[in-house]
Amino acid sequence: MSLPHAILTALLEKPSSGLELTRRFDKSIGYFWSATHQQIYRELGRLEEAGHIRALPSRVPARGQKKEYEVLPAGRAELGDWVGRPEDPKPLRSALLLRMRAAAMVGSSGLRAELARHLDLHRAQLDEYLAIEERDFPAERRRTEPDRLRHLVLRGGVDLERFWVEWLTAALRDLDGLGAGAPEPDC
Repeated sequence: MSLPHAILTALLEKPSSGLELTRRFDKSIGYFWSATHQQIYRELGRLEEAGHIRALPSRVPARGQKKEYEVLPAGRAELGDWVGRPEDPKPLRSALLLRMRAAAMVGSSGLRAELARHLDLHRAQLDEYLAIEERDFPAERRRTEPDRLRHLVLRGGVDLERFWVEWLTAALRDLDGLGAGAPEPDC
């Protein structure tokens, strides 16, 4: 249910076309709520049908011209209601953790390389988040509530990446220790 709310949020920040939304998802919202181009266009149609958004009138009529959307009062109200609604955390789904559990049954051949690859990916993502923080959120830019909230979202991403970097580093160390004859945990 969150994709329509992600789109409403993005459109309230700036009216956009579907293509512009896809690009913006790749650079911001997509870090914590990803969506394909097709999913975004499908959801734009649903939101328009529900009366939550509308296509802005075109300045110059042209066939095949991209539509730019804005949020209507009903869409703003829906987003406001959604922000305050309780929602339980979703269970973690991680192919990497499942792969590790499977390796306990069939052997860990290739697992170390996959853990190291994930560690590199999380380090790169952490570096990217820290660069965004330095560029977009200097202390003087965190004075308004919207900026503080956006910064908190980014800090959540930073903290999650730090967790994965620390956890993967420890997992690799432990995996190396298992190869040296350490007892295997029973879980």
